Amino acid sequence: GADVEQVRRGIGSDPRIGYHFIYPGCGYGGSCFPKDVQALARTAGEVDYAAELLGAVEAVNRRQKQTLFAKLSKAFDGDLRGRTIAVWGLAFKPNTDDMRDAPSRTLMESLWAAGARVQAYDPEAMDECRRLYGERDDLTLVGDRTEAVEGADALVICTEWKAFRSVDFAWLKSRLTLPVIVDGRNLFEPEAVKAAGMLYYAVGRGDSIGVTSA
Repeated sequence: GADVEQVRRGIGSDPRIGYHFIYPGCGYGGSCFPKDVQALARTAGEVDYAAELLGAVEAVNRRQKQTLFAKLSKAFDGDLRGRTIAVWGLAFKPNTDDMRDAPSRTLMESLWAAGARVQAYDPEAMDECRRLYGERDDLTLVGDRTEAVEGADALVICTEWKAFRSVDFAWLKSRLTLPVIVDGRNLFEPEAVKAAGMLYYAVGRGDSIGVTSA
């Protein structure tokens, strides 16, 4: 029942920790940090030291990357077959086209396994996504965020690009078949989404906020 944003403010008020990197989300990726954590754990193992904290970081991150699919599946009562899901953000972080270990990949691969289709947009990572996945019937890469949500059943946000932070929720609701948002980066204020009559799943802010309309 806790709100992770309040927890973040409390922890960050300690100047030894600060606020800069305490942001909840759907897991970290990229080429450096995951590799370095794994390498450090292996190095520890080579001298017979069990680096339990590093192991826990790895385990939590793997689990966190599953949270988007889990929340989406809950919104659709466990049946995503035939659904079209809009995805905003493919890169592991803004201002890069790097999709190595990106949470979007875990999400999309889980959606395909469940029989769903993906309509995705990222300001930089479209070519990289094509390189990774090629042409497939269950993936449509579109030219902007508007195309991504047209006719989709729900929206999932994987990357906190600036272009996704400002949204007219009445507009967004009119584009989606069902007014469902799964926000993996906590970009929006829950009350604003609720006021628009949408179902909003964030990270660490309760299971869901808002209501769907028939």
